[in-house]
Amino acid sequence: MNFESVAFVAGDSDAAQRALKLLSATYGGVPVEQADVIVALGGDGFMLETLHRHIDRKIPIYGMNRGSVGFLMNVYREVHLFERLRRAEVVRLHPLIMRVITGSNESHEALAINEVSLLRETRQAAKIRIRIDGRVRLEELVCDGVLLSTPAGSTAYNLSAHGPIIPMGAGVLALTSISAFRPRRWRGALLSHKAKVSFEVLDGDKRPVSAVADYTEVRNVASVEVHEDREVGLDLLFDPEHNLEERILAEQFLP
Repeated sequence: MNFESVAFVAGDSDAAQRALKLLSATYGGVPVEQADVIVALGGDGFMLETLHRHIDRKIPIYGMNRGSVGFLMNVYREVHLFERLRRAEVVRLHPLIMRVITGSNESHEALAINEVSLLRETRQAAKIRIRIDGRVRLEELVCDGVLLSTPAGSTAYNLSAHGPIIPMGAGVLALTSISAFRPRRWRGALLSHKAKVSFEVLDGDKRPVSAVADYTEVRNVASVEVHEDREVGLDLLFDPEHNLEERILAEQFLP
């Protein structure tokens, strides 16, 4: 894969800004509008911001970790950048699209690369009815919340909520409860990536719920519909020796 022009973008941290200055001085760099690849310097949060910001440009993004976890990032090195870009492997991500109707009948729409989550807003547990492809699968989930995760997001909030890690290309999404009270034994389900998932908030006036697509939040929701948007493709570049599929596999064997 050959790239002739690169744009550098960076998070606000001192480490990311230092890397931005050094790499820009070393390799040049052009505005994003003129680039055929973006190098993002920061952590996973900044990578998500970068993906969202350039989602319509259809331009590949290569991340280097100048943050903390860096699950979506490559190892930071200052040398041989264009050689690494030429050798990089492409992982295509398809985001989830969230469509929300609020209690006041307002509609909202947002994309999620990691997950869509529904969360209680007050001390009262949420009550949520779940439909899969139009069929009620869970009449009433009493919980702190519930989320639907992509494979790329399965090691983020989903894993913290004890959801499964999903290999890239598995063709499934993770539906995971967050502190379920009833049914007490229900922990979630694996769904086809083609599934259309609907959440209906029960008793919303007393038990308000917010819906979050990555970092877009809508409060006091009445219903939420989520499915994978196959028309949107995001290309991430990874070094062959440390690609995203390998990271997801390795994560499952951590002590």
